[in-house]
Amino acid sequence: MSDTNWTMIIRPKRGWLDLRLSELWQSKELIRQFVWRDFVSVYKQTILGPLWYIVQALLTSVTMTVIFGNIAKLSTDGLPQFLFYLSGTAIWSYFSACLTKTATTFKDNATLFGKVYFPRLSVPVSILISSLISFAIQFGLFIGFLIYFKLVGASIHPNTWILFTPALILMMAGLGLGFGIIVSSLTTRYRDLQYLVTFGVQLMMFLTPIVYPLSTAKGKFRLLLIANPMTSIVECFRYAFLGAGTININYLLYSLGFMFVVLVIGILIFNRVEATFMDTV
Repeated sequence: MSDTNWTMIIRPKRGWLDLRLSELWQSKELIRQFVWRDFVSVYKQTILGPLWYIVQALLTSVTMTVIFGNIAKLSTDGLPQFLFYLSGTAIWSYFSACLTKTATTFKDNATLFGKVYFPRLSVPVSILISSLISFAIQFGLFIGFLIYFKLVGASIHPNTWILFTPALILMMAGLGLGFGIIVSSLTTRYRDLQYLVTFGVQLMMFLTPIVYPLSTAKGKFRLLLIANPMTSIVECFRYAFLGAGTININYLLYSLGFMFVVLVIGILIFNRVEATFMDTV
């Protein structure tokens, strides 16, 4: 018998709780490679490259300003309309990217998954990080306009809640990852779900105070918005940087708890499906 000392022994997963998250930590270099692949592949052979993130945010914010601000005349809590919509666009773009891209993990990587062993969860985790790069670019754009509006005397009041921003980003990432891997796991058997993801994300955006503030919602509609875990995140982000929005610790704790539940359920389902998905994909 060989006396070789193996650095890794691959064994089949035995149950729902056999998560092996330590392998994910050991695959840091692999995740870094996936991040670079995800970021480069999107804008490789484009003229503007990553600048498209800026163009996208600007065009979306201008469109919202014209349609919802000037035509529909929706309230922005007294904030400059463009800045109000740009803040919502930046934060929603990150969440939606995390959800929609992780939702196709098994389908997009079926060939790779079928050839070599590595922690499958490293792929959706890399998507969160690569999407964070695009968010950083759009966030920098938002900060630039924030400084400009502040210098020209706009009624905006950044405050100490800005320190809570990393927690808000982690909550968005957790929600996007949880929802995304649940959908990805289910689509290995029910392909129809992948066609509903884009529509579902768009519908969820209108049930989140992106184009209107929570303060304008009344009655049952307000309760529906509060039930959306993204609502308190968006409102807290706006309040932190612009000084207008609804801050409620209970709402934030609800979103945090919701995130943990969805994330745990998603990881458990993902862990179960990855063992057999090659038979159904």
